[in-house]
Amino acid sequence: MTTTTADARKLYQQVADAVAKAIRGQRYPTGGRLPSERDLAEEFGVSRPTIREAMIALEIWGLVEARHGSGIYVTAGAKKAAETTEPELDIGAFELTEARRLVEGEVCALAASTITDEEIEQLTQIVKAMIAENAADVAGEKADRSFHVTIAQATRNAALVTVVEELWDIRYKSPLCAAMLSRARQAGSRPLIDDHELILNALRTRRPAEARQAMRDHLGRVIEDLLAATEMEALQKARSETAARRTELARRGSI
Repeated sequence: MTTTTADARKLYQQVADAVAKAIRGQRYPTGGRLPSERDLAEEFGVSRPTIREAMIALEIWGLVEARHGSGIYVTAGAKKAAETTEPELDIGAFELTEARRLVEGEVCALAASTITDEEIEQLTQIVKAMIAENAADVAGEKADRSFHVTIAQATRNAALVTVVEELWDIRYKSPLCAAMLSRARQAGSRPLIDDHELILNALRTRRPAEARQAMRDHLGRVIEDLLAATEMEALQKARSETAARRTELARRGSI
């Protein structure tokens, strides 16, 4: 799948729209199972994360549902829903994190050559706050955001600070990204403390190449965690449905 000037929609949106059209045309009938992520990725020539974003968009629109161990199925009423133009859900968490990985890797490398001892101490305290947030199971990301923005500020480049802040703010402005990150938090995903300590150590020793790699490795793991978390959501849903069926069977058995 290619994006042209005439069709500048995001890749996940193109895939989601194509699948919605296929549902409308009864290629995927109500109750029918969609092809696997791998097959869809090959069909559309996109990555697995793009397919995952498209599937979550379709789920938000009410067109499909995930069934653990079985796949993605077309919901009842999906054909009618697919006949309307679905709103774009903006940037997905995979696309955003990929951009952060590229940008913040270079930001971190630059910061390693300009950061002060005072800023190192500030980052050390932020990591402690992050540990406290994780221990308290706080759903917010205040300390995590502060860590990354503080590194950008250490570059002494206002443009880079603005870019990093904007990339973080997209997490809350984009409905698709917000939905994906919310699901990740519900699945138990939290800031990776070991990763942040590795980044901090590279900055403390003023090693730009190591700092760049530590940041890139960290955000690469964030992408993998997002993939695992969105898969886990289907598992949790299946467990919830199984528990509900067991409760109903027990109720019937007691009559």
